[in-house]
Amino acid sequence: MTIHREGYKSIAIAALIFMVINLVMFWALGTTMLWLCIAFFIITLGLVLFIVSFFRIPARKFTLGENQLICPADGKVVVIEEVFDEEYFKDKRLQVSVFMSPANVHVNRNPISGEVVYSQYHKGKYLVAWNPKSSTENERHSVVIRKGNQEILVKQIAGAVAKRIINYLEVGQKVQQAEEMGFIKFGSRVDLLLPLDTKLNVKLNEVVKGGVTVIGSLA
Repeated sequence: MTIHREGYKSIAIAALIFMVINLVMFWALGTTMLWLCIAFFIITLGLVLFIVSFFRIPARKFTLGENQLICPADGKVVVIEEVFDEEYFKDKRLQVSVFMSPANVHVNRNPISGEVVYSQYHKGKYLVAWNPKSSTENERHSVVIRKGNQEILVKQIAGAVAKRIINYLEVGQKVQQAEEMGFIKFGSRVDLLLPLDTKLNVKLNEVVKGGVTVIGSLA
């Protein structure tokens, strides 16, 4: 397991605050309320370790397939439905949404190999990630990857807690399946907008892994 580069600053700040607060606690109360200092140390250490774990990148063997769509994020499938896309396609698409809790790995990965033909950041609200309106009203970053004559849209969506979306892709860039496309800090969701004839391999409420679980296959 390694630590994602997006976490270096957050972990350093958390560790510094942890050290300063605990030094002050032990200096001020160490002789009279040692038990409280120890309890506070354990609780704050747990918080620091949680922040470290949030930025983890576990070692994985990725699933790669020519016509397969690989899950872009860890989490749980919370939406499978037909929707009308107002942003890019201007027609009906099959939407698959993966909700990421703060405990999940938050690296986002390319579901297919291809060329980036659209990349757009949108300011917005911070509704809870499972709210259906979060797909169109929340802060989000949308990317379209073209493979042959097929295009899929991947949408990183901020939630009530997650308020920083990082996306590394640019229009014209060639990308490889399962490579990093971005990162969302502290819980949110990722939507996939797929062709209607996509053959799905996942079900509602299924737990999935980014870069590993096969979402479906392109026709």
